[in-house]
Amino acid sequence: MTYQEEEQSRLRRQASKEAITLALAGQWKEAIAINKSLIEKFPNDVEAFNRLGRAHMELAEYKDAEAAYRKTLEIDQYNAIAQKNLQRLSYLKKTKASAETNTHKLEPQQFIEEIGKAGVVQLNNLAKPAVLARLVAGDVVNLKVNDKNLNILSSRGEVLGTVEPRHGQRLVRLINGGNRYSAAIVSSTDKTVTAIIRETYMAPGQMGQLSFPTRGIEAARPDITDRVLRRELEQEDALNGDPGYTVVGGEEPEALAESPMDDDFDDDSET
Repeated sequence: MTYQEEEQSRLRRQASKEAITLALAGQWKEAIAINKSLIEKFPNDVEAFNRLGRAHMELAEYKDAEAAYRKTLEIDQYNAIAQKNLQRLSYLKKTKASAETNTHKLEPQQFIEEIGKAGVVQLNNLAKPAVLARLVAGDVVNLKVNDKNLNILSSRGEVLGTVEPRHGQRLVRLINGGNRYSAAIVSSTDKTVTAIIRETYMAPGQMGQLSFPTRGIEAARPDITDRVLRRELEQEDALNGDPGYTVVGGEEPEALAESPMDDDFDDDSET
């Protein structure tokens, strides 16, 4: 590779990283501008078209989002991200969903905690695809106890699903005992939704009772990190969690170090 090619590659990676940072901050208009600039220089940049589509979709500019994703498919006809989001757009257009500027996003570092304090759970009894279509990784959601079940609610108050009983019932008991929790979406499709739940307060009478016991868990998997949310913007199908929950915590392992943009995300499960 010549020096000029290396420099172009470096500038491309730098611009891509900036585009992702803008998206993580919810600065969608700025993200659109930088992705369009990238596309002018690199007309076959599939990732830039996917990011452009995502930004337009977040602003409820569905016609432009669809055009961006269709351009992706012209370059890569089997691109799973574009295919999935075109299906999501079909739901969004039917419901005439609008952009919500007050949607809260996950701060990734909040979920790097001591073992037993946070876990990733899979939801059962999912809402209709039209409701799930509005979810993206990082959306902050709410918990609501419903008898012995623990429901996950969107910022609009819609029930997105129920935490799988063997984990949900434990959390319900702890909530009823005074514990408090926060939650956010890890990944979402029309068939699978996973969320991370983090203990934010332990009631004095429940000291020593772990929210997410580690027994039987071979190793902690660092699903919720800045790297994962960045990867979600590049490759939205990267997190397909296995059923149950993943304990999140402990010291940040070496695998969490920032890697080059073109590295594959190494996930040890099958979001």
